[in-house]
This record gives sequence, C-alpha cells and structure tokens, in this order.
Amino acid sequence: MSEDKSPLFQRFGKSRLDDRKLDQLLGICEGVIADGTVNRAEAQFLQSWLVKNADIAEKWPANVMLARIDEMLADGVLDDDEQGELVKLLMDVAGIHVGEDKTASTLPLCDPAPDLEFSGSRFVLTGKFASGTRKECEAMVVAVGGSVAKNVTKETDVVVVGELVSDSWIHESYGRKIEKAVEYREEGRRPNIVSEKHWADCINRQG
Repeated sequence: MSEDKSPLFQRFGKSRLDDRKLDQLLGICEGVIADGTVNRAEAQFLQSWLVKNADIAEKWPANVMLARIDEMLADGVLDDDEQGELVKLLMDVAGIHVGEDKTASTLPLCDPAPDLEFSGSRFVLTGKFASGTRKECEAMVVAVGGSVAKNVTKETDVVVVGELVSDSWIHESYGRKIEKAVEYREEGRRPNIVSEKHWADCINRQG
C-alpha cells in the first residue's frame, strides 16, 4: 500500500468503525426500551457508553442523545417526565413506535417545517412512502417544477423522509441519506429535511 493512499484507507476504516458503533448504539437503544420504560441505571449506562465512545459523539443521533441524557441526569434524578421523554427519544432513534406501524423518526426534521418551493428545487426522497410508490412520488415533484436526485449532495435543497420505515432503518441507505443531510445542515448548508406529510401538504397546495 503506497503512503499517498494510506490516509484514504484510514478514513474508510474509521467510517466503517463508526458505522459499527452506531449500529451497536441502535441495538442498545432497542434493548433498553424493550420493556417500554427507562430507569436511572439504564440512562446512566447509555451516558457512560456515549462518553466512552467519544469518537462518534458528534454524529447524529449520538450527539442528540448525550446532550439530552446529560441534562436529564444533571441533578442525579430521572423523574417521570424525563423518563417519558427519554423513552420517546430512544424510540425515535430506533424507529420504533410501540403498538403502531413503523414510522419515520422526527429527530432530524426541520422545526418548524419550512414552506417548500418546488420550481427549480432539487429533492431527494428516502424511506418508504405512504403516498405512493417511489416513482409516483418522484413524478409528483417533477409535475410541480422540481427535480429529483438519488443521493444527497451539497446541491440538494430538500430531503423528504417517507412515513414508513423498517426496524433497521439506520443500517440502510435511508439512514445514510439522513445522516449526510444532517451533516450538511450542521455546517450551515442545505438541505431542509421534512416529513412526507409536510411534503404532501405542500404538494397539494400547488394545485
């Protein structure tokens, strides 16, 4: 292996390691909320794990989780309201909604959701859509003047997250697209990240 290639391979190696750690974090979240509750000991375990794995602490969703758990445990107590909030956070991260169909996590969505301009805007659709097949949804965007791309780039204006996802969404291209969009957004760039429902409402107003 030549020296000029080694940094590239090191970067790819770190990326794979980070992916494995994020996969492990997802598994931990699923295990913690398997009984539908989170106690203080479990919250402290999550906090400890996130601190020990500081190399992914700046990546979503680890950054969101650590900040919220630190805040909740600052007084050494996890009260009922905080327990409920933490359960919801872990369910969102894992894409789990107990007793309901799987739906998209709302954590990375823009809040408030912006009004969408379709003419001249580039969209990326990710996840499974309740509004129709992927081709049908892409055709809706084109019909009102927008364009559709397969991957998130610096030129992407809007990422639309489909309402239906699988248990392992974070392992799939769906999760990777959101992760990339969040990275760009944290750098002060586009894209906006919106739910299918918001996107569909804006599409309907075009008529």
